[in-house]
Amino acid sequence: MRRNALLTLTISFVLLSSAVYAKKKPKVVPPPAIPQMTEDQKTLHALNRLTFGARPGDLDDIHKMGLQAWIDRQLHPESIPENPTLEARLQPLDTLRMSPQDLVKKYPSPQIIKAIVDGRQPMPTDPEQRYMMQKLVQKYRQKQQTDSDGKPDMDPKMTMAALPLDDDQKRILQKGRPVEQVALLEAMPEEQQWDALDALSPGMRQRLYPQASSDLRRRIQMFNGPVQVVNQDLMLNKFLRATYSDRQLEEVLTDFWFNHFNVDIDKGADRFMVTSYERDAIRPHVLGKFKDLLLATAESPAMMFYLDNWQSTGPNVNARPNQPRRQGLNENYGRELMELHTLGVDGGYTQQDVTEVARCFTGWSIRQPNQGGGFVFMPRQHDNGEKHVLGVTIPAGGGQEDGFKVLDILAHHPSTARFISKSLAIRFVSDNPPDSLIDKMAATFTSTEGDLREVMSTMLKAPEFWDPKNFRSKVKSPLEMVVSAVRAVNGDLDFVQPMNAVMLQLGEPLYRKLEPTGYSNRSTDWMNSASLLARMNFANSLAQGKIVGVKVDTSQFSGDPATIEKQLLLTPPSADAQAAIAAGLAEQQTQAKQIGPLVAGLTMGSPDFQRR
Repeated sequence: MRRNALLTLTISFVLLSSAVYAKKKPKVVPPPAIPQMTEDQKTLHALNRLTFGARPGDLDDIHKMGLQAWIDRQLHPESIPENPTLEARLQPLDTLRMSPQDLVKKYPSPQIIKAIVDGRQPMPTDPEQRYMMQKLVQKYRQKQQTDSDGKPDMDPKMTMAALPLDDDQKRILQKGRPVEQVALLEAMPEEQQWDALDALSPGMRQRLYPQASSDLRRRIQMFNGPVQVVNQDLMLNKFLRATYSDRQLEEVLTDFWFNHFNVDIDKGADRFMVTSYERDAIRPHVLGKFKDLLLATAESPAMMFYLDNWQSTGPNVNARPNQPRRQGLNENYGRELMELHTLGVDGGYTQQDVTEVARCFTGWSIRQPNQGGGFVFMPRQHDNGEKHVLGVTIPAGGGQEDGFKVLDILAHHPSTARFISKSLAIRFVSDNPPDSLIDKMAATFTSTEGDLREVMSTMLKAPEFWDPKNFRSKVKSPLEMVVSAVRAVNGDLDFVQPMNAVMLQLGEPLYRKLEPTGYSNRSTDWMNSASLLARMNFANSLAQGKIVGVKVDTSQFSGDPATIEKQLLLTPPSADAQAAIAAGLAEQQTQAKQIGPLVAGLTMGSPDFQRR
């Protein structure tokens, strides 16, 4: 009995001790659940963040398909047939399909024209290009002549009297309405058309632009400078794709990654290289492996020219006979590669790492950059000594492989996983994304070896993305604002020179960010009074059909103000937006038929539309 009692007491003590221990053991409290948007908010949020803005009918299409199915399609753009309207608009833009070398030949810079004049470069053999070049050479030579006062003749042109036209045709060409002048020019043989355009002043030629066919427009552009054709095609391509493409996430990401790996089109030879850079180095990799994207940009002549790596050489490199000595080691690319492209400014690298990385990329160069030349590795320019990058020893004698080794180290570095994840989260989620989300995205980046599609998928499946506080929390960039407005009014985009002027006024001239940082993804960098006023002016002009190059059917704004607001915002306006629209209406003395476009303009200029 005593033994049984003792056994019972022992068991009781053990149980009591366990209970006491259980009471003292700290409980693991799970983090509070993140609030989620309503289903309607989620659909609109996805449209705001993953596209350049909703077009009429987009919301209904997603409801029919299902939000997750729509997101999956956007993550696999190859599964989405391209918009026939977009393909038709892009077809005349031949520069988009050309190599840099071909661009230099067909759309020469003033330096190339001078080389032909000086006999240092042959005339084109293609008859059409040869005739065009003869006109450009003639204009160049005339500009070098001086008048009796010794001043350059800045506007040489063929005289109207020299044209083989009758008096009535000459009157039309000089004083007719643009539609009459275009009809006359379009009926002329090509060579005569060139001569007639040459006889017109620059202002008269530009006045014809809205009515002209795509071929005539390109000839008008050629008179303004052949390189401008390349630039205008590139910008029109950006606007057309952002406006019409059904592969919207691909377009948003192409813009994001171009800014991440920014180059400036106004820097010398880059004027001929940016087209292929965006087409071949950026676009194919935006949902692929980050290392492939990193390598494509590293080997791109556009990047090497922009950050001067093509001139970077080792310390003991001697120039070949009769060639100027190279400039020596250039650290521009090495620094931006780590600070902006991979690790981030706080990624754990030192100035010594910058120098060592720069040494690894010596000899990565361009063959004849001013002729549109491609990538070339020059062993004679390479520093073949031993290097030490982020604690890793790169043995001597590696040649071009030194650069590949650096890219591999950086692509797999934990700081890169976190920096890239945070950059994407800033663009798609909030200016200050939560660490919990960045951690998830970085873990996916690491486990998938930088699979950007999987990183995006992780972000879009995370509850942090759908937190209600993110709904319309980010201010649109100028590009996002302008394109979303055109999409919202179902605008028909024809040409973009006026849009380019708007982008300049709003502070985001396309492809012309001088600094390697690219344009900002943070809302705070786009909020200032001058920009907001310019946005309002653009919105009002667009709604009234006054933006040249964009056709807008103003009859669509025929309902009452509340209907128009819902039509453009896809939700009832907030109190702030209602107040802004009401204040704008109160300030205007507008006829009844103009109320609709005015409400539309005020709605697109309101706080709700300015945010995504």
